[in-house]
Amino acid sequence: MPKIQKPDLTSRIALVTGASRGLGRATAQTLAAHGAQVVLVARSQQGLEETARLISSQGGRAVVIQTDLSDLNAVAAIQDRLETDLGKPDILINAAGMFGPIDFFKDADPQSWLETMRVNTLTPYLLSRAFVGGMLERGWGRIVNFSSAASLHTPGALNSAYGTSKVALNQMRHLAAELEGSGVTANVIHPGEVKTEMWAEIRHNVNQIEGAAGASYRNWAAWVAETGGDDPQKAADLVLNLMRNEAASLNGRFLWIEDGLQAPIPSWGDPLETLPWQTKPHRKTSS
Repeated sequence: MPKIQKPDLTSRIALVTGASRGLGRATAQTLAAHGAQVVLVARSQQGLEETARLISSQGGRAVVIQTDLSDLNAVAAIQDRLETDLGKPDILINAAGMFGPIDFFKDADPQSWLETMRVNTLTPYLLSRAFVGGMLERGWGRIVNFSSAASLHTPGALNSAYGTSKVALNQMRHLAAELEGSGVTANVIHPGEVKTEMWAEIRHNVNQIEGAAGASYRNWAAWVAETGGDDPQKAADLVLNLMRNEAASLNGRFLWIEDGLQAPIPSWGDPLETLPWQTKPHRKTSS
C-alpha cells in the first residue's frame, strides 16, 4: 500500500482542549510534531506546563491557557486571548471531557449532570461557533470532537449524563452539513478504550455500586485493565490524518481508530432517508 503523506502544519494554529493529559496531550504533541503552533487548554496548570515542555523538547511550539471549561465564560476569554495575541485557529480539537455522575437518573446530582453537559457538549459548541467563521474566511479548517462509542450503544443504567452529552455532541454534524464543500470539516471520533484518568475514576466509582446495574461498567473497566487498553497515539494519528488536504471529503462522520479493541459500530454515513417534503410537490394550505 502507498504510504500516507503526513500533513505539513507549519502555517496552522491548533487549539486542543483537555491537553494537560492523556488523549489531549498525545494529540497536541502529534500536531506540534508536524509543525502546528498548538494552544493547550485545560484546567490543570501543572499538566499543561508538562505538555508544553514535552512539545518544546521536540522542537515544537506551544502556548498554555489554563481555564475551567465547565465555566461557559471561559470560551470568550480563550477567544480574546487567541485573537489578540496569536491569531485565529485553523484547527479545533475538542478532547476535554468528563464522565459525570455514575448514578441512577432519579438519584444523580443535577449540578454534576449539568456540568457534564457543559464540558462535553456546550463548550465544543461554543468553541466551534467562536472559530468556524475564521476557518470559512480562509477556506480551510478542521474541527474534531472526541465522542464515544457509548453514544451508539443501547442506553443502560448509570451514565445518563455522559451518554446524553455524547449523543448531543454527535448531532453537531448539523454544523458539518453547513460546511459541506467549504474546505472546512467537522467530524467526531471514538478514540478507543484508553486507560485514562476517566477510566480510573469510572473503575473506582462503579466498585461502590452493588448489584447488576454496575456490572457492565465493572466488566468494561476490568477488560481495559486486562488488555492494557488502546494506545492514545492511535487517536492522535486519526486526528492527524484528518488534517490532510485529501481528507476534505470526510465531513460529518463518526470515525474510529485503526485496529481498536472495540470493533466499529454502525453509526451514519451517506444520508439514506428520504424526507416526505423532498419527494413530491406539495400544495400550500390555507389557514
